[in-house]
Amino acid sequence: MMWDGLSPGRSAQVEVQRIAPARPRFPPGAVEPVTPPQAPGPRIGLALGGGSARGWSQIGVIEVLEEAGIHPVVVAGCSIGAVVGGCYAAGQLGLLKSFALSLTRRSVMGLLDLRLRSGLIAGDRLRRRLQHDLADRRIEGLPIRFASVATDLDSGEEVWLTRGCLVEALRASYALPGIFPPVRCGGRLLLDGTLVNPVPVSIARALGADLVICVNLNGDPRSGDPRDAVPARIAAEPVVAPAPRRPRRWGLRRPGPRAQTAGAQIAGVQIAGAEAPGSAHGLATPGMARVMLDAFNITQDRISRARLAGDPPDIAIVPRLAEMGLFEFHRAAEGIALGREAARAALPQIRSLVAAAAART
Repeated sequence: MMWDGLSPGRSAQVEVQRIAPARPRFPPGAVEPVTPPQAPGPRIGLALGGGSARGWSQIGVIEVLEEAGIHPVVVAGCSIGAVVGGCYAAGQLGLLKSFALSLTRRSVMGLLDLRLRSGLIAGDRLRRRLQHDLADRRIEGLPIRFASVATDLDSGEEVWLTRGCLVEALRASYALPGIFPPVRCGGRLLLDGTLVNPVPVSIARALGADLVICVNLNGDPRSGDPRDAVPARIAAEPVVAPAPRRPRRWGLRRPGPRAQTAGAQIAGVQIAGAEAPGSAHGLATPGMARVMLDAFNITQDRISRARLAGDPPDIAIVPRLAEMGLFEFHRAAEGIALGREAARAALPQIRSLVAAAAART
């Protein structure tokens, strides 16, 4: 791992990962993140993955862990997982939950400031909201050790944001290509971390976690139609399509009639998708933003599988989110409930592993 020496300032400082070490190295004179006194037992790490609106389920997961007396001391987040993890590490998870539960279709659109430059959404309104809630919090001053992951636009390297302005670190991690513009941090242009490490288990381990619990937002294999299951290989579609059905790609559902008529519009592009006149076989023709989100989700799923196969977590929590679209931020109550359900199901296994690790120490 190489450290990029950066001058002090509001920008988040970055670490560029080339080969994941056992523990990150910090430059001479750097201030290590504040870590609370360690209770007896293993250090629990939490790796929160990307998944747009599905990330609200991670609030429910954290609530159940806290209620069960399982308190992570290390949190690594990617994209929406960085937002949830950063707010948790800053002691503001309740504030984030209240904000999420207040969202409606209309208020979600009110947060979007549209432009057609390096992204459809400028992101200034979201940035101001984060700054209002998190003020000038810096990563190295958080009571829980925290890191977010982003992607260097020029080199494609994986970047760990481990100190500096918390808000800027979160913005860089969720800068979805084509939707949000890149964020400049420490002289680098950074994009969404899901391009390189969608479920950052490796970062949680590098920051000192003994046991890592990950939340994978895109691992639900459910499908209402067996033909909609994730394909093991690419197969050619027949020339004559079967009866119209609602395809679901990689857990992304196509909205029903209600969503098609009330879908969110971004610069004239329908997010939820809408039926186009004369579309083949009666299937909906997706808009540009929908295509970008679906394509990004496919890429994220493939990268997640590869990364988790090489560095698996000790426990993987997979909320059943196949019926929740990536842009349905107004469904926070459902997402949080599904996160709580998944976490409760995993509690016996988590307790068993924690007890075994404690016995070894």
